[in-house]
Amino acid sequence: MPSSRTFLDRLRSRRLASTFAALAVLSAAILIGSYAAHGVRGQESQGDSSDATPLKVPATSVAPNAFAQIARQVGPAVVNINTRTLPKEANNHRQQRTNPHGNRPIPQNPDDEDDNGDGGDGQDQGQGQGQGQNNFQDFFNRFFGGQAPGDGDDSGAERDSLGSGFIVDPKGYIITNNHVIENADQIYVKLSTDPETTDLGRKARVIGVDKATDLAVIKIETDKPLPTVKLGNSDSSEVGDWVIAIGSPFTLSQTVTAGIISAKNRTIDPGVTGQFQHFIQTDAAINPGNSGGPLLNMNSEVIGVNTAIYTQSSGYQGIGFAMPSNTVVQVYNDLISPNHKVTRGAIGITFREGLSASVGRVYGFKNGVLVQSVTTGGPSDKAGLKPRDIITTIDGRPIKDGNDLVSDIAGRRPGTTVRLGYLRDGKQADATVTIADRDKISTIEVADDDQPQNGGEDSGQNKLGITVREVTPATVQKLGTGGVVILSVTPGSFADQQGLEPGLVITRINRQPTATKDQFDKIVNGLKSGQDVVFEVVNPKRIQDGINFPAGTLP
Repeated sequence: MPSSRTFLDRLRSRRLASTFAALAVLSAAILIGSYAAHGVRGQESQGDSSDATPLKVPATSVAPNAFAQIARQVGPAVVNINTRTLPKEANNHRQQRTNPHGNRPIPQNPDDEDDNGDGGDGQDQGQGQGQGQNNFQDFFNRFFGGQAPGDGDDSGAERDSLGSGFIVDPKGYIITNNHVIENADQIYVKLSTDPETTDLGRKARVIGVDKATDLAVIKIETDKPLPTVKLGNSDSSEVGDWVIAIGSPFTLSQTVTAGIISAKNRTIDPGVTGQFQHFIQTDAAINPGNSGGPLLNMNSEVIGVNTAIYTQSSGYQGIGFAMPSNTVVQVYNDLISPNHKVTRGAIGITFREGLSASVGRVYGFKNGVLVQSVTTGGPSDKAGLKPRDIITTIDGRPIKDGNDLVSDIAGRRPGTTVRLGYLRDGKQADATVTIADRDKISTIEVADDDQPQNGGEDSGQNKLGITVREVTPATVQKLGTGGVVILSVTPGSFADQQGLEPGLVITRINRQPTATKDQFDKIVNGLKSGQDVVFEVVNPKRIQDGINFPAGTLP
């Protein structure tokens, strides 16, 4: 009996499987038939479109927006600038051009380039010159650590570059960036109305350049008045205002991008030239080829010259910089003058920006400029100013910081006078200073005899993390004061955190002289945790830099 049940179960199972198989075959047949039927009907109906209505392009009813109006109005005055650098030969050998006009390279060591003897107001440091080459390197990604393209691989080959500019005078005067035309052997300009040909355009000549602001004026000949832009007041622009950039990125002429002003008075170069480069920052897309093009407000007025970008890839990353139009106007007027150069006033001092709050508390000031050095024989020296003086007013007007001082003094003509109010040892004083030509003030170069040496013990080792010894008599004579030279700095120590390095000479701590080792030890032993500590430091290799004021709060 059990065996017969097993047989019946197997029979039922086989019938059920057969049923499912038959149903699957039937379903597939239905699907295939349905697809075939629809396909046939679709093919049969393809030719029948008698009831379709043709499409038409309607007349637009949307009024042009402000961006379109500005682009149409200003576009004719924006030009393409093509430059050509020819191969050079010297001593019967190809001479490689390592600083092409289309590139403003990444800075290297600030000491690599001569600072042209600048003894004027501000940070007396040379601006390093790097090297690089690329057809469209007209943007210097030097500001924020981009990578310069490969060096030294063209063997003196001919090189072209592209930039932008805009016409400001119907006689053919054009404003652009200096780095667009720098070192160029040939400069060509194409107007928006010129035919689209492979021709580079009309030949242009240089009227004048100003490296400090990276501006240049060039001119083309014309037999009829050319369209011009309208200059605006950059000081009236505010963060958040809409702006438009027009230029020729990547050889694409008359390209328009829009954005807003994201910051003003942006200084991005810590060197000497940074004192005259206070940019408008924008997120309007700016790319290689836009250099020298206009940045416009919503009144179709030029409020800046597109100059630089923040980039880590040599392309647009959301931040661009334009030289404000108010600066451009001043520079342009000087460059078209008979001298074709910008003359800036100076008083023969250097100072250091970005001093810590500790310095202000120890020296007793909030606003003003702490003098770092005074050029021997310069205007301030003749007027009696000295290092450590704190300049607080110009002709009775309070000054905020070094930028305020430089802006005021640089705009004054050599030969005029200015009344400076200052603090010395906490006492108010003033002096009349005659403005000099910034380019004619020399600095002092003094060799260093006080190299770090082994040996010497220092009571500051445990508290500050440095060892020192007294400087040699020869260095005392050069510095004009005594001091202690740093022999070593413990990594991670308080001194290390303030930027002190071997070879620097400490002349004072918290305004007290450290002319001898005993004086240094006495001052250091008296320092307490939580106390502000301000070092006065001189680099014997660069005495012309004057006094630095590293400072911090002792842990």
